[in-house]
Amino acid sequence: MLRITSRHNPRLRDTAQLLASARERRKAGRCVLEGEHLVAVYADRHGAPEVLVVSEPCLVRPGVEALCRRFGERTLVVPEALFASLAVLPAGVGMLAVVPTPHPPTSDGGDFCVLLEDVQDPGNAGSILRSAAAAGVTHVFMSPHCAFAWAPKVMRAGMGAHFHLEIHEDVDLPAWAARYRARGGQVVATVRDGGTGLYRAALARPLALAIGNEGVGLSPALVAASNTKVTIPMPGGMESLNAAAAAAVTLFECVRRFSGS
Repeated sequence: MLRITSRHNPRLRDTAQLLASARERRKAGRCVLEGEHLVAVYADRHGAPEVLVVSEPCLVRPGVEALCRRFGERTLVVPEALFASLAVLPAGVGMLAVVPTPHPPTSDGGDFCVLLEDVQDPGNAGSILRSAAAAGVTHVFMSPHCAFAWAPKVMRAGMGAHFHLEIHEDVDLPAWAARYRARGGQVVATVRDGGTGLYRAALARPLALAIGNEGVGLSPALVAASNTKVTIPMPGGMESLNAAAAAAVTLFECVRRFSGS
């Protein structure tokens, strides 16, 4: 471990720039993980981060101390005030890690995947990724106007789900859906009105579940590229659910069907 007291340390300065700028993160092909949980999940699946930055008072936490010792020379320990000056972070974070942004190879999606179209709210995007990982999804395909999957707010909401999924960004979803159907897959479009009731719909693998924008839903092009439309019954009279809630309900109905429960 290296103890740093100056904000001008090159590795610390680079970390601060990445925290401050989405443009810098995209340009550098790197992202910043916030907190012990995310760092530990990444380390268990992918190994050492490029840089680990820790607020000195947090060294008393057993998990933080273990990660610091595990990645000794990559670890920068800084005074609490210096850590706090790096960025506006949620209370109690105490640890940051810089890692390469994963770029998985092109994939056909396997037999259970999710398509996210223009889901722009970072909290919704991260929550959907979390539900997808919990449901056993392996691949998520995101349209060009979705929130950046590796933005800090998305990763906070994902709670480590990013490292259980292969996330493909900037995907032409209608074209991808057409290819998936041609290979025998079922593309299921979630729509607010006019679809088959979710609990009556035929759902079988291979399946790609399409979730749309919080305000306008799926584009006509992606709906047209799907072979099934489903609507979640809402007997309570509400007009709609947000994207993350709709995704969770539909994903776990798929899980129930696939497991035969």
